[in-house]
Amino acid sequence: MQNPGLKRRKIRALLIISILLLLIYAKNLIERQSFQSISSTFTEVYNDRLVVEGYIFQISEHLFQIQKLVDHCNLDYDYSRVVDEIEGHENRILAIVEDFEATNLTTQEGEYLGDFKEIIVDDLSIKSYDLLYNDQQGINVEQVKLYDQKISQARLDLDNLSKIQMEEGEKLISKAKVLINRSQIWAQFEVALLIILIVVMFLLVFRKSEETKGMIS
Repeated sequence: MQNPGLKRRKIRALLIISILLLLIYAKNLIERQSFQSISSTFTEVYNDRLVVEGYIFQISEHLFQIQKLVDHCNLDYDYSRVVDEIEGHENRILAIVEDFEATNLTTQEGEYLGDFKEIIVDDLSIKSYDLLYNDQQGINVEQVKLYDQKISQARLDLDNLSKIQMEEGEKLISKAKVLINRSQIWAQFEVALLIILIVVMFLLVFRKSEETKGMIS
């Protein structure tokens, strides 16, 4: 007949082993979610921050070309097609803005981007070359200054958008670091659980063999 004390110890040991296994399983589920969050965070850094910074750079280049055409910087340039060229740069800017709008925008980004888009569509749309230049008076200095002011305002919106990319990127990197540190803690916790599990199983087997020897002797 089995010793009641031995039976209780077995039940207690099996209970401890079951709890440890459940804890290890729960830890693995948590760690899997953590890795998914880390992956999602780095994807967001790339898609919504690094790629967007590229959009801002491309927009700045087109804006620079518009300003050159508006200011008549190149005296040897044929300005007979200037309105069409400005419109072409504006259309390319708006196409990039559309891609920009498809990213995960913060509230501030939405405001700056909306203001920027409004400037391109409403304030920099030049319908006639006479607004910039005519044969009698030459360059329309006042109108050119007005366009330059609007371009400066658009550049300010771009600068603010670029700053947001840096700030949000730093936040995402910090979040990833927290998740990685947490994952390392959980890994150490799992090692501790495995050590405890091994000790419990060793004690269970060792005591069983000792008691079996005692019964035989």
